[in-house]
Amino acid sequence: MKALLLTLLFSFSMYGFMLNSNTDTETLPKTLTQEEIDEGWELLFDGVSTENWRVYNQDSFPEHGWTVEDGVLIFRPVEGVETGPLDLITNERYQDFELELEWWISERGNSGIFHHIVEQPDQAIFWSGIEMQILDNDAFPNLDDNQLSGALYEKKAPEPQNTRPQGEWNSVRIVSDGPSVEYWQNGELVVEFERWSPEWYDLIRGTKFECHPSFGNAPKGHIGLQDHGDEVRFRNIRIREL
Repeated sequence: MKALLLTLLFSFSMYGFMLNSNTDTETLPKTLTQEEIDEGWELLFDGVSTENWRVYNQDSFPEHGWTVEDGVLIFRPVEGVETGPLDLITNERYQDFELELEWWISERGNSGIFHHIVEQPDQAIFWSGIEMQILDNDAFPNLDDNQLSGALYEKKAPEPQNTRPQGEWNSVRIVSDGPSVEYWQNGELVVEFERWSPEWYDLIRGTKFECHPSFGNAPKGHIGLQDHGDEVRFRNIRIREL
């Protein structure tokens, strides 16, 4: 009987934890604990407000494409509406930081997370911002490993490749400390590199980025979420400066 009671108690506890872990409009906006605030964390998205975000090379959040639903920031292409790329960037710029978020991608979807973006009126976001790739990997079996989710896009493949199947949420942690950058996906370190090092310039040499001197060179820049024309979702976005 005691064992049965303990089993039931554990089951109810886990059920309660699962309920609290799900995004619930009744608990929005999300907040930080005092411990998280003391550690320096700031919410970039609280599940309700988009005040920290605007379109790259524009002054405001877009009227089409990006929406907030049940605590999730979502991009969906708008049928019949020509919007052009609506890449989002943070209002603030960051130098040394720890960024955490979760992403979900649609079937055959493609997107990315950028950092150290410099706004250039006549240049796309990816000619300055460094990209951690987001992709429905299984839909693109012929791509190189450095084009799959978790990669330093087109430069360094993630090891291990631990992306969850399309339709599931993936967690990301990007740590930028001086020239050193780490990409963590689903709890594992998958990519690390050092900007402005011989290895860095070797990664760029011979690629389409070589002729763009602003690529990856800014010590301080915006964080960005890519509109690649496919549905993508983000949640639990927070950052702390190091």
